[in-house]
Amino acid sequence: MNSVRNQQDFVKTWRYFDHTTNGSDYIALQSFAFDDMLCQSVGDNGSAAFRAWIHHDTVVLGTQDSRLPYIQEGINFLAPEYRAIVRNSGGLAVMLDEGILNLSLIFQESKGWSINAGYDLMVELIRSMFPAFREKIEAREIVGSYCPGSYDLSINNQKFAGISQRRTRGGVAVQIYLCVTGSGSDRAEVIRQFYEEALKDGEARYEVPEIRPETMASLEELTGEALTVPGVLDLALHAMEQLGATINPSEPTDDEQRVFEQQLKRVTERHVRCLMP
Repeated sequence: MNSVRNQQDFVKTWRYFDHTTNGSDYIALQSFAFDDMLCQSVGDNGSAAFRAWIHHDTVVLGTQDSRLPYIQEGINFLAPEYRAIVRNSGGLAVMLDEGILNLSLIFQESKGWSINAGYDLMVELIRSMFPAFREKIEAREIVGSYCPGSYDLSINNQKFAGISQRRTRGGVAVQIYLCVTGSGSDRAEVIRQFYEEALKDGEARYEVPEIRPETMASLEELTGEALTVPGVLDLALHAMEQLGATINPSEPTDDEQRVFEQQLKRVTERHVRCLMP
């Protein structure tokens, strides 16, 4: 808590964008474009933004995933139920659906915010949301999970969230996916089978994770509480206020909307290029 509160560049006022009810036509590429737009905006004016977002039945692939030897077979395996897109940042495959809440903290890049400080802010936010489990929430890599990283969040060695960070155009976007409801292991099994289909007996240019579904669970499973995504979003908003933030509901300006459309064109073209044979 003190490491967050003592950050001299911590912005007190945050614009809030709620994209959790945009429906199944709202695709993940739009979210990545929107966060990039906000990075540019906060880089220019020094403001900060807090965004919540949900996407339906989507597998977000990393750039490295798109180069797997049988990637089209992997996408065909997903296709009956899941839309596959390639993100414009690092990381590997993750699942998004109605039981997964995504949060973005976007603020101006400065000397006061190191890469680790950005991650630590998100960890503190999540721990503040679940005070009864505060001491049990660990930030470390969970081997066997999908998209493993040093800022995986887990309880009792089972991962429920992953954090990524993107720095562009003077802004920082710290993003997290929170597996709130449903079965974490079922989601992991889908990703495991995707890799099986996309790799087969071929060779990858990176270390493909060996996924063990039992290493992943939802917050509902881990806490034993009847959680909902809207309820967890309310916890996030309350926790931001506890950290000293003022949350102001917002909409993009006309200029920001134009930048968003440019960014969406860019990330869409990149997605297409990544999946070209």
